[in-house]
Amino acid sequence: MATPLLTFSTSLRTIASSTSPKLGRPHTANLISTQLVYTNRPSYPVASGKLNLKRFERGRKVNSSSMAGLSTAEKKVEVFESEEDLALSLAGYTADLSKKFAKEKGSFTVVLSGGSLIKSLRKLLEPPYVDSIDWSKWHVFWVDERVVPKDHPDSNYKLAYDGFLSRVPITPGNVYAINDALSAEGAADDYETCLKHLVHREVISTSSVSGFPKFDLMLLGMGPDGHVASLFPGHPLVKENEKWVTHIKDSPKPPPERITFTFPVINSSAYIALVVCGSGKADPVQRVLGKSQNTDVLPVQLVSPEGELKWFLDKDAASKL
Repeated sequence: MATPLLTFSTSLRTIASSTSPKLGRPHTANLISTQLVYTNRPSYPVASGKLNLKRFERGRKVNSSSMAGLSTAEKKVEVFESEEDLALSLAGYTADLSKKFAKEKGSFTVVLSGGSLIKSLRKLLEPPYVDSIDWSKWHVFWVDERVVPKDHPDSNYKLAYDGFLSRVPITPGNVYAINDALSAEGAADDYETCLKHLVHREVISTSSVSGFPKFDLMLLGMGPDGHVASLFPGHPLVKENEKWVTHIKDSPKPPPERITFTFPVINSSAYIALVVCGSGKADPVQRVLGKSQNTDVLPVQLVSPEGELKWFLDKDAASKL
């Protein structure tokens, strides 16, 4: 597995341990008193459709002020020489978590996003991971989706299918895409109903803290404006604290109609990997992880899972730290 250029944790004030306490993967200890110290080391069947289930009660309301940049999760950060090295490390991280949750609970719930994230998962398609992962345990979801047909170029489902899902033996019924025959509002309600059905079946865990669904691993990207999922800077949906899944009809980034998980669901996750590459995203990375005088809170700054938050950065994305 690739060795990061640097590793640090924003909540630690001593040198980090030489091994990951949760996953056992080796990494470099490069932080002293939160200073960054560089080293020189170099057509798929879909489980969707309207479910005629009795509606569950929504998750407990979360105080939106608790999400306003007041993260208590430990932020682990690794910076890699190249996106290739990042992809190798991300594959190992994901494979370790797959093994952990498959052993502990018999399933592994994974939430994907769009953009360049799918490309960064490509190493899972290669040995040793493609042959060693128990793909039958995977249940795949989307943190957000564009309300377009599944074969449309803007579809996050199509992006994941073409680049990943079509090349691994995940059980077809364990892939949960949106019902693209519905309106944005209808698709969001339908997806939330689907999640509640899976919570009832105990495929998806429930957070004992928030009452919202607790996914095992959420793989997130970030936009140049600091948005995550389809939660954009300044948009009212950032403050949504009751719904599990909601819809947007005025996305500042096309296409305008989308569905998205809300922050209470995102932040109930056991593990979140934030995967960010490229110099075009260096500014928001610096806002979140470096020293910034800007007091406006970006959506990405609200990502604060119950469990572990780990940033995977290439050196270009981290160039302003």
